[in-house]
Amino acid sequence: MRILLVEDEHKVAQFLRKGLQQDHFAVDLAADGEEALYLADSGEYDLIILDLMLPKVSGFSVLSTVRKKNPNVPILILTAKTAVEDRVRGLEIGSDDYLIKPFAYAELRARVRALLRREWRELKLQLRVGDLVLDPVKRKAWRGEKDLELSNKEFMLLEYLMRNANQVVTRTMIAEHVWDASFDSFTNVIDVYISFLRNKIDKDREPKLIQSVRGVGYMLRDEAPEKAPEAS
Repeated sequence: MRILLVEDEHKVAQFLRKGLQQDHFAVDLAADGEEALYLADSGEYDLIILDLMLPKVSGFSVLSTVRKKNPNVPILILTAKTAVEDRVRGLEIGSDDYLIKPFAYAELRARVRALLRREWRELKLQLRVGDLVLDPVKRKAWRGEKDLELSNKEFMLLEYLMRNANQVVTRTMIAEHVWDASFDSFTNVIDVYISFLRNKIDKDREPKLIQSVRGVGYMLRDEAPEKAPEAS
């Protein structure tokens, strides 16, 4: 899952980014409202954590603009503004939750997971492609009757592939959703992790679920193509 964190206090931003990454999220960081609007417009996020007191463009303006363009993305306001009228205004403009500074990271984590669970309920709680099953809430995956022992990054990569099953995803798309915007998609790290997944999912099994699309990226599908000269 990919989160946009909008926070202008450097120490707070780095603390939150580290904690969220340890909780298996890909995190992009914006230090002002202008950068937040650019990233929100150019990327796809599963959740936005938004400070209100921002330079260049206010958090309220960011919230209003993002909500008009994307009515579904969960937005958690994180701010030192304690006045009731500020909370009411944020909720009326379109935030889904409101957390006041100072706060405990454990509470932030709980609120983030609650917002994402709300989104997951609208999707299938378990993702299935053929006999491959992934449970994003319990963070477990298995093929057939065999449990898959996956690292955090392998799990994130598999989840992204399964959410886009039967569609070609490029290396850039994978880099942005499984790593973050600063990741160099021209390295071979993605190919290495695809190889790891193949060894755990497709080795000694048919059909092979992870297909390479030459010069483009990858596709997860539940049956081999009848004729696909670009795929292997």
